[in-house]
Amino acid sequence: MSLTAFITGATSGIGKATAVLFAKNGIRLVLCGRRKDRLDRLQKELGELTELTTLAFDVRNKEDVFKAIATLPDNFQTIDILINNAGNAHGLSTIQDGDIDDWDAMLDINVKGLLYVSKAIIPIMTKRNSGFIVNIGSIAGKEVYPNGNVYCASKHAVNALNKSMRIDLNQYNIRVSAIHPGAVETEFSDVRFKGDTERAKSVYAGYKALQAEDIADIIYFVVTRPYHVNIEDLVVYPTAQASATILNKN
Repeated sequence: MSLTAFITGATSGIGKATAVLFAKNGIRLVLCGRRKDRLDRLQKELGELTELTTLAFDVRNKEDVFKAIATLPDNFQTIDILINNAGNAHGLSTIQDGDIDDWDAMLDINVKGLLYVSKAIIPIMTKRNSGFIVNIGSIAGKEVYPNGNVYCASKHAVNALNKSMRIDLNQYNIRVSAIHPGAVETEFSDVRFKGDTERAKSVYAGYKALQAEDIADIIYFVVTRPYHVNIEDLVVYPTAQASATILNKN
């Protein structure tokens, strides 16, 4: 029987790349995101490779999360793999100059959104005593860097929740893993700098950043290990990056 994966933030970046790779390998998909037009395109493109359904909702909205997941077709209600990928960064300011709306967005999406989706999916897994949850963190969850404050706090929370899930769900034979990427060239910086394209491009200038497909490859490797193997925590840098703030730009 084919596995079914539930992917949040599937309309771009790591989520989309993971969806494409999973589809190519015959994994059935539930793809989630806010942008229905992009979900519709993915339905058309990847539906030729695997069975697929989509859910359009914002992970920040608790009611919408539970309502959307409750509408899953019968043949998609058994979730084997949950990829908690939805996340964002807003702004790069000191704590004293930070925008409270930016803080709310990061905490609501990166922490509360992850919790809402997990709360809706975990009972499906505990009932069956099997499943795999992969939480997409960040090196910002491993170290704090200048002006990272609330974003770093949100990703430190993901790191802590990943460890807590693994402890609490151990009795149910559920595997839990986190992938913590360094610099990945996606829409991430466009969002962080609120459409300042030039500033976003400068983040990736002068070196080869990780690509979304690189992280998708790692996620696929992690979820396809024999069931007795749980790769619980991975930090992934591009070769040019030594830490959150040290990059070899030549």
